[in-house]
Amino acid sequence: MEWAVFIGGALICVLGAFGVITQKNPVHAAVSLIGTFFGIAVLFIAQDAEFLAAVEVIVYAGSIVVLFLFVIMLLGVDTAEDLEIEPISAQRPAAIVAGVALAAALVFIVVAGAITGAHATAAPIEEAVSNPVQIGRVLFTDYLWAFEITSVLLVIAVVGAVTLARFRPDAQVDEHLPADELRPSAEDGTADPAEELVK
Repeated sequence: MEWAVFIGGALICVLGAFGVITQKNPVHAAVSLIGTFFGIAVLFIAQDAEFLAAVEVIVYAGSIVVLFLFVIMLLGVDTAEDLEIEPISAQRPAAIVAGVALAAALVFIVVAGAITGAHATAAPIEEAVSNPVQIGRVLFTDYLWAFEITSVLLVIAVVGAVTLARFRPDAQVDEHLPADELRPSAEDGTADPAEELVK
């Protein structure tokens, strides 16, 4: 039964991640990311970490992805992007090199690792405390600085998104243009059909 749950959750994660990197529409990619988070929640439940599973669904799938969608809609990038245009030169060769290096490192770790076939044993729990208490104790003691740095990065990301949305160069109208150039005309297809009939 545990293997079936693990395979099901892992399959959901892999399919969702594949959809994230293959979808051309950013909105569809964000929806695929929700599926990945649900798969991770299933894996947490299989490890008896119900609190982490609930946080994965509520915080990540329910809040972070919704924030992604709001930013996508706010910046107006909810249409399919042209993959032929590379914002950074030579990014595809660099991505290929990084992927090959990562795959080689994983293969080396698996092959060179000490795999004996023995069953793993979990460390005994010293005291019977709930899962949220354990997470809070570790998060705010051993990983306090990492938690604070992550909070600062999230605030910077939100401020950057708002700044990009408010100050877009293509959304500003040049005030120095004459009124005749700003008026819609029939030549560029922006004139009002009712106004053309009156003329």
